Amino acid sequence: MQTIFVMVKCELGRAYDVADAAVQSISEVSEVHSTSGQYDLLMKFYLDDDADIGRFVNSRVHELDGVKDTFTLITFKAFT
Repeated sequence: MQTIFVMVKCELGRAYDVADAAVQSISEVSEVHSTSGQYDLLMKFYLDDDADIGRFVNSRVHELDGVKDTFTLITFKAFT
């Protein structure tokens, strides 16, 4: 299982719509948080080990209505 975080910049006034659409339409989403700063949302996804991360972000996250820009973080190890 791969964990990725995608920071999402939304069109003005669309952050809640984008967050709701992600939760409703992307089964791999684990969490969506609203944030302050350069990006509006932080999304956490769990992907299969063989998943193409770039294709996933392009075909699933970028296609959400209201998304302007993204920044993807690929993780290596979770410390507990």
